[in-house]
Amino acid sequence: MNLYFRFKLHLGAFVLLVLLNFSTAFGQSDPTGERRVTGTYVIKNATITTSPGKTASNANILIKDGLVQAVGSNINIPKEAQVIEADSLFIYPGFIDAAGNAGVGKPAEAERPSDFNPSNPPDEVAGITPWRSVLDYYDPKSTQISDWRKVGFTLAQILPDGGMLPGKAAIVIYGGNASSNVLANQTAMAAKFRGMGRGMYPGTQLGVMAKFRDLYKNAELSSQHSRLFASNTGLNRPEINKTLEAFYPVLDKNIPVIFEVSNDLEIRRALTLQKENGFNIILSGVTEADPVIDVIKAANAKVLLSLKLPDDKVAKADVANKSEEVQARTKRVKEAYELALKQAALLEEAGIAFAFTSMGARSADLHKNLKVMIENGLSEDAALAALTTNPANILGIQKFAGSLEKGKLANMVIMTAPIFSEDAQIKHVVADGYIFNYDTSKKKNGGNGEASVAVQGIWEYTSDTPAGSSGGKMEIKKEGDRYTGSITYDNPAGGGKASSEMKDINVSGNYLSFSFSVSAGGMNIDVNVSGDIVGEEFSGNMNLADFGSFPLNASKVPNQFNK
Repeated sequence: MNLYFRFKLHLGAFVLLVLLNFSTAFGQSDPTGERRVTGTYVIKNATITTSPGKTASNANILIKDGLVQAVGSNINIPKEAQVIEADSLFIYPGFIDAAGNAGVGKPAEAERPSDFNPSNPPDEVAGITPWRSVLDYYDPKSTQISDWRKVGFTLAQILPDGGMLPGKAAIVIYGGNASSNVLANQTAMAAKFRGMGRGMYPGTQLGVMAKFRDLYKNAELSSQHSRLFASNTGLNRPEINKTLEAFYPVLDKNIPVIFEVSNDLEIRRALTLQKENGFNIILSGVTEADPVIDVIKAANAKVLLSLKLPDDKVAKADVANKSEEVQARTKRVKEAYELALKQAALLEEAGIAFAFTSMGARSADLHKNLKVMIENGLSEDAALAALTTNPANILGIQKFAGSLEKGKLANMVIMTAPIFSEDAQIKHVVADGYIFNYDTSKKKNGGNGEASVAVQGIWEYTSDTPAGSSGGKMEIKKEGDRYTGSITYDNPAGGGKASSEMKDINVSGNYLSFSFSVSAGGMNIDVNVSGDIVGEEFSGNMNLADFGSFPLNASKVPNQFNK
């Protein structure tokens, strides 16, 4: 947060809040989820999908103290049960994020010693901190968690931030603030092909591989020495090394290594390390699986596909009047873009049961990106499995999560229509027994992806951050079927206002999202904006990478252009 305060980035965002057009079964809108289902409840006459491919119509679900007791059309309803009518609603298991960082802060950088040697830096300076727990940097009250819960996520494995070995992961539930929300700690060791810079070892991917090999082999020797010392006499006392000891659960295959990968080359390198050493591996952030599907299957590696899809601007570019060279280059880019959209379908076709990771993705894009994957060959059952049963199996929590069955957590997503239909909206999310209610409205455009309100015009906004309140203007125009815009904000360098182009403006129903960049102190900071609108007012959040998510409000200036 220091950088945020230093540059005083009072940035704004434009968000749309969905209207409530029909009565709620749970009472008034309550996105805070402060009420918990602690008694016995029956949700009646809903269409309930207990797991992918298993759906019952006009069914009931019995819940007691946050656990599922029964699901079906002919269940015994206890006299003390509170009945909730859910006619016309659709219930699904709560979504599971197999690798996320919502609410996770960044540790302070370690200070370099006076005798610093870049060829052999201390572990902390080199980004090698596998003993750290992500929970030491986790804020369960973060608005980032609210953003992901709002789109259906109820559980997540959260990963620490840092260098090549940033620490251990944990599994948390997106429940109420009164709960500890921690389901399991030390669930995986995070790893990346990223050092702390080229001026220090390991600063390259090959350097990271060499360092990983060295640490793994030394950890094996250290573990053997410790066990021999514990059962024999006459041996030297083993050296205490917290880096090597952090590998012990990996050596014993009690936890996997979750390798963050960004392309097929990194997948091959991660699987090379796995083959050499024999640890269990999860590949996270996969975007280019097609060249290495056979390698993945041979390694029996678990796969977490990125929820982030590439930008489609070039794919939509009109190059009819451009040179042959430009046309050929654009064609190659379009082919690569189309292939990226098919990765989920290719994994399904290969029989690889994958899950999703939210790392680097925006919650606002979730349902849109899922529909794009389905349009490009992914089946709806496989898409739902990647959100529910598959991550539960990969994380080893299938005994209490991933489906709606007796004895499992009553984590649910309750929708107004079938999950992947155009008109589907989330009405309630139940996590850890806490009910989160969201406003919904019927789309006035028949679900064609256009705005049901006039978003074009000038909007005055205020944003509230720990540094105070500030504001500016957003000007949105419509050019054909595309939106363009600009946003003003307090200049980080001082001296009035600065402005930036609004990029990736996406309008669907009453929902809008966009991004923009801020130049501050010689670096560019990306700001993502998403949310909903009511009439001429909005409320929502802006998300700044590494700095958190902050609320904002805005009003449309009257008598402005609305074309």
